[in-house]
Amino acid sequence: MTDLIGSDLLAPGVSKTAWVPTTDEPQKAKDFTSDQEVRWCPGCGDYVILNTIRNFLPDLGLRRENIAFVSGIGCSSRFPYYLETYGFHSIHGRAPTIATGLAVARPDLSVWVVTGDGDALSIGGNHLIHALRRNVNITILLFNNRIYGLTKGQYSPTSEVGKVTKSTPMGSLDYPFNPVSLALGAEATFVGRALDSDRKGLSEVLKAAAEHRGAALVEIMQDCPIFNDGSFDLLRKEGAEERIINVRQGEPVTFGANGEYCVVKTGFGLDIAKTADVAASDIVVHDATIDDSAYAFALSRLSEQNLEHTVMGVFRQVSRPTYDDAARDQVRMAREATPHDRHALQSLLRGRDTWTVD
Repeated sequence: MTDLIGSDLLAPGVSKTAWVPTTDEPQKAKDFTSDQEVRWCPGCGDYVILNTIRNFLPDLGLRRENIAFVSGIGCSSRFPYYLETYGFHSIHGRAPTIATGLAVARPDLSVWVVTGDGDALSIGGNHLIHALRRNVNITILLFNNRIYGLTKGQYSPTSEVGKVTKSTPMGSLDYPFNPVSLALGAEATFVGRALDSDRKGLSEVLKAAAEHRGAALVEIMQDCPIFNDGSFDLLRKEGAEERIINVRQGEPVTFGANGEYCVVKTGFGLDIAKTADVAASDIVVHDATIDDSAYAFALSRLSEQNLEHTVMGVFRQVSRPTYDDAARDQVRMAREATPHDRHALQSLLRGRDTWTVD
């Protein structure tokens, strides 16, 4: 551990798991499956996400004892029980805070946060945005089902305006958060989105998030069949290809059954056009590595509550120094400080700005 704490700052772009011990032994999904009975409602999207992650984790090539999943409170927060890794079922909204401590103190861990739209965006809102702002080296999976499921069907920070629930019998008056827009506004260095039922797309985004060094947020849209059934059916049923916009690095942004629609620049934003009506040079070529988040933010605003044009994939992926690397570098510098510097530190700690409480 001493060598890890004393290491120099990693250069931007270095893998998230650069210090995490790997294994040469082949691993399978069953190796990451705990002996706990999975208990969610029948048809819950969490089952699909769990199976996808169990199948994805072996690809990381990491030892199970060097992976930690931290959750808050909610249906999604049962996750740590069902994975054969280390886990921490923490307190409401505070999972990013606990994960920050782990990431700073234990660079030999791959630290993941599992949270829901209520847990992350209501009581945990400040913890989420500051973990993203600080660029802590953690991966946050935000399950969004647009409802409070564990507490039996109250509206959440992502519920649509007018949503009739047990706590809003006449319809919600709140304007909902767009989780991707929120993360981009907090300057997250990696932001992605996927649909629970799209295993291939979800695996691709998870892989990119796992490889990113810094704060990564992945919004996973998932169904709650009991309290908000069919909330994302527009993205699953007939005509979904005209609503889902899959973006891939370096490729023109087109969609539709035959690519008949595209995304174009308009003023300071983006808009939808028919591919046949515009020149090929006018079609936006996706670039998640643009340092300025304006493009990614505009992409996240193509569709709001109605899901009419919902972007899936990686919105932003940029390299910046991480908080935990910087914190460890400060510890190293303090240990290597000259006698004069150490005296100055002691003077600060014992100066007039401190006092003793009896």
